[in-house]
Formats: sequence, C-alpha cells, structure tokens
Amino acid sequence: MKKVAVIMGSDSDLPVVEKAINTLKEYEVPFEVHVFSAHRTPAEAKAFSENARKNNFGAIIAAAGMAAHLAGAIAANTTLPVIGIPVASKNLEGMDALLSTVMMPSGIPVATVAINGAANAAILAIQILAVTDDALREKLENARAEGSKKVLAKNASIEEQYNA
Repeated sequence: MKKVAVIMGSDSDLPVVEKAINTLKEYEVPFEVHVFSAHRTPAEAKAFSENARKNNFGAIIAAAGMAAHLAGAIAANTTLPVIGIPVASKNLEGMDALLSTVMMPSGIPVATVAINGAANAAILAIQILAVTDDALREKLENARAEGSKKVLAKNASIEEQYNA
C-alpha cells in the first residue's frame, strides 16, 4: 500500500494535524509526518516533494496557517495529489490560510478541505488510495454505513421524542 505524507508548516499545527494522523491510523494506512516550511525550509520541502513518488507515497497532506503556501509549494514539485489543510490562526481565523491554499493557478491544483479539516483531509487521501485498493475501499464503505446507522438512530430518537 502507498503511504500518505502528512506535512505541517510548524509544529504548532500538530493539534490540528493529529486528527489526520489518527484517521490514517484508524484505517491502517501507512504514513509519515514531517515539519517543512514553504518559507523557512523551501529546499527541504522541494526535495521531499520531488522524491515523494519514488519513496512510495500516494498522496500528500499539507497543513499550514496564515500565508499557507506549503500545500502549493509541495504541489509545484510533484504530480501526486496534494490535499491542503488551512489552519486557523488568531488574526483572521483561518480565512487567510483558506484563500492561500485554495487559490492555486491552473495546472497546479491543491485539493482543499475546511479550515482545520484534518480528518477530512485524511479521508480524502484514503479515498485516493482506495481507487486501486479494494480492502481500503471496503473500509471506507463500512465506515459510511456505520455513520448512516448512527444518524438514523439519532433520527429515530428525535422522532420518538417529538412526533408522538
């Protein structure tokens, strides 16, 4: 199975990124976690991106706040799918990171999840890997079915309480 890279621009992003890490663990998807900055360690971020495919990665998750150029810098140096997680900051509550992550030029796409949406970033990476991995696809389908059961149980409870 291909690995997923989880890269954050700063270790201060770890509380958000841990949701992606935990989701990857839950699905038993191999991953690596790194801290690379688009601005402070551009050579290292570039080298990682350029070598990601040959190092058996199938998708890259990149989390950054504020200027949030990390996902774009990673995407500029690989043709692997890159998923950006805009991380909320105090100043603009993540809107700056969201716009920096989602507004990529044609030809260099970054799939972008919600502000602090690390769990969905991991699910999207898993869906990408599941295109060629039936066991992983089955895990995703089972998780969706369980989610549906939970919502329907809540619906039944609400209906019983209010629709008597």
